[in-house]
Amino acid sequence: MAGLYSYDNSFRARGFARIAGLDEAGRGPLAGPVVAAAAVLPEGRVIKGLRDSKLIPEKDRKRIFERVIASAIDVGVGIADVETIENINIYQASRLAMRRALEHLNEKPDLLLIDAVKLPEVPVEQVSIIKGELHSASIAAASVVAKYIRDRLMAYYHKLYPEYGFDRHKGYCTREHMEIVSKLGPCPIHRKTFNHVLTLELPFDAS
Repeated sequence: MAGLYSYDNSFRARGFARIAGLDEAGRGPLAGPVVAAAAVLPEGRVIKGLRDSKLIPEKDRKRIFERVIASAIDVGVGIADVETIENINIYQASRLAMRRALEHLNEKPDLLLIDAVKLPEVPVEQVSIIKGELHSASIAAASVVAKYIRDRLMAYYHKLYPEYGFDRHKGYCTREHMEIVSKLGPCPIHRKTFNHVLTLELPFDAS
């Protein structure tokens, strides 16, 4: 846990005062948007339970999300919808969502710590970190925000399309999800260009 904060503090020691961690949720699912978050944390504040959102049980995510929001200096969220994902591909849509998250910060950061990618269009110094949410508190905080917001969006979509079970699998490629799509065909929030959707024998309604 201490390592999460030590990593960010190593950059503060080099003179970076306003560090934004960036992460996304929703690159892998077959349905729904991709959500990115940017989080700027204060120096010296330890958020109890903060870690990679994938390691936080679903029942605890709301509590950790609320702690992040209460503790952070600044948080921005960006979303790229399914139409955008289909038009420009999921990688580019994830980067777009990250740029949008940065645009929703109140102040421009002087350093970006980003999980696995870089944003050359953004004129701010950047460090791209593989599995960044395991190393940086700022990225871990962003991962919690992005994951929680995306899960809430999928709960909303479950109300629109309850027969697909989005409240359970969140659009990921589970056996249950694949069986439902095989039976019913894709709904409007499915990413129809994704291989797992394309290769199913679907009762496709092209209308």
